[in-house]
Amino acid sequence: MDILNMTLPKPFPDRTLIDGILDFRDFDGITRHERADGIDYFINAFWTSGQRQAHAIHEISYRACFKPQLPAFFISRLTAPGDLVFDPFMGRGTTPVQAALMQRRAAGNDINPLAALMCRPRLRPIDLHDIADSLRSVDWALGKIRRDDLLAFYHPMTLARLEALRDWLAERAPLGAARPDPVADWIRMVAINRLTGHSPGFFSGRSMPPNQAVSVTAQRRINERLGLAPPERDIAALILRKSKSLLRDGTVPACGAPGLHTGPAWHVPGLAARSVALVVTSPPFLDVVDYAADNWLRCWFAGIDPGAVAIDLHRSEAAWTEMVRRVLAELARLVRPGGHVAFEVGEVRRGRVLLEKRVWQAADGLPFQRLGVLVNLQTFTKTSNCWGVSNGTRGTNSNRIVMLRRL
Repeated sequence: MDILNMTLPKPFPDRTLIDGILDFRDFDGITRHERADGIDYFINAFWTSGQRQAHAIHEISYRACFKPQLPAFFISRLTAPGDLVFDPFMGRGTTPVQAALMQRRAAGNDINPLAALMCRPRLRPIDLHDIADSLRSVDWALGKIRRDDLLAFYHPMTLARLEALRDWLAERAPLGAARPDPVADWIRMVAINRLTGHSPGFFSGRSMPPNQAVSVTAQRRINERLGLAPPERDIAALILRKSKSLLRDGTVPACGAPGLHTGPAWHVPGLAARSVALVVTSPPFLDVVDYAADNWLRCWFAGIDPGAVAIDLHRSEAAWTEMVRRVLAELARLVRPGGHVAFEVGEVRRGRVLLEKRVWQAADGLPFQRLGVLVNLQTFTKTSNCWGVSNGTRGTNSNRIVMLRRL
């Protein structure tokens, strides 16, 4: 299509945003514009597909998270410093952390309290010397093994030290505390991120992939196949090493107290109406990722009962669309007039289901201008290969972001 002579549907109030997308040429040349089923698609490589191209503080593993470049793309174009940026499905907290890095006010929500534990510590100043001092205050000899089955993952001395750390954290930063000790909060976050993995940088023996926990039975099979027992690990040293890596680019600048909430994405009473300038989010994909099963070991360490967390796993397109409709209705309350929603989805079931069409449908009749779908083409990374995903055949092979403007 000849973009120079292209005319967009009228009315089209976000001409500046769309013009910027059409003129984008940073990576793969000009943006392609296509129209299908009444939806405008804008297709290009809008950010790099390379690993570790963003601020180091983002390097916390979580399954099905998007790259920081995605929220940065929209934050830079649609907000100003001091504006409030929100993610109702924040997961590891990519959107709130990126917003804070760009001197915006950060807000997030997730049904799983684990999300706040992974995001909150990175939104506050932290000093490496304070982390080291606190780790020295832990009496590592006090730990007692309470679950023998976890020896499938850990050397007995390592598991005992993990229990000592859990007890120490229960005193310094108890789950649900309004103002936990910020250093203990950081240490817990890093420990959660180091529980299982494939290298000596993790507490466990060899386990794959690093952003989720297999079952005890599966881990025992891994140990038998490799002929290896979990080696002893120095927990304090590994936490300090990962902390140094996360902080190598510095901490986030202070930009007001973050507003992190735990609950369903369609009901966030802690946020004021019309207070949000931009939402950048990605809901649980249809029938693809079992977040509760992935995070069972992290929930154990944090003291969270995964059975009490009402994480939805939508098996039908209709149920998923109804969930999105409820979320968009809440976002219509929260987003200020002229504000935006960037709602990222993926294609599933070998590309037969394009969820952006379902989001488009769910927004019908709500006070949003449906601007189009930005498609960021990308190649798969090693993490995607861990899922058993082949580019263009299973899972998602592109970021597909439905762009909405609050009327």
